[in-house]
Amino acid sequence: MAARCGRLVLGKIMKPHERQPQIEALIRREGEMSVEMLAARFDVSAETIRRDLVHLADLGRVEKVHGGARRARLIREPSHDTREITAREAKAIIGRRVSEAVQPGETVFVDTGSTTLAAAEGLSAIPGLTLITNSCRLAERIGRSGSDAKVHLLGGRYAADNAQTIGSEVIDQIRGFRADRAILTVAAFDADFGAMDASLDEAQIARAMIGSARLVTILADAGKFGQHAAHAVCATRDIDLIISDGQLEKAHKEALKEKGVELWT
Repeated sequence: MAARCGRLVLGKIMKPHERQPQIEALIRREGEMSVEMLAARFDVSAETIRRDLVHLADLGRVEKVHGGARRARLIREPSHDTREITAREAKAIIGRRVSEAVQPGETVFVDTGSTTLAAAEGLSAIPGLTLITNSCRLAERIGRSGSDAKVHLLGGRYAADNAQTIGSEVIDQIRGFRADRAILTVAAFDADFGAMDASLDEAQIARAMIGSARLVTILADAGKFGQHAAHAVCATRDIDLIISDGQLEKAHKEALKEKGVELWT
């Protein structure tokens, strides 16, 4: 008996984990689809499609609208001050875990972001670090902490909102270092697409740090997962460790496990 589109696969009823990626692909291609259209396409009930869309929306794969769903939009980051108070508790947990990953005496790149800034206290307690950063706030916090870390603040064009340096001068200086680890925060993460940033300048700096580091550690609270941003930072296969928080969805954990990425929550 021939398989009916979406309903049967080799004579078997299509399961949600088989149907949902196809639903996502259709919505990405068409831009927006209604529950009725999807139910007819997959020969299932409207209620089944609604459950599928809720699941995909929770993962950030689609955006639910009245009567259906549309392609997920790229995120735009708010100001640093707004981001610093968003998911503050989760970022504090992530920041403390960073100190468990970094070994005494390491040379580390750390980029600019509210999550990496939350790691300042933990990093300052690790003896013998050499820390290379474009974050003026991070350099100042480490410097005032009494840490014995050697802090290299990368020079370049100053961006006031994030109190960071950006531009080609920063990237050229990064290439002059070799680090044990790059510790990076991102605007968005998807296991299939990798780490992304909403800022071209910040994505370019992150990519340069990755290129000069032996290990890559990504810091991302649960709200960043399933989101998409305009600028690629790195593929999932290039990441050695992701540190997140306890709110991370099971589906994201399973996706990272399949990709072979170590995850701490």
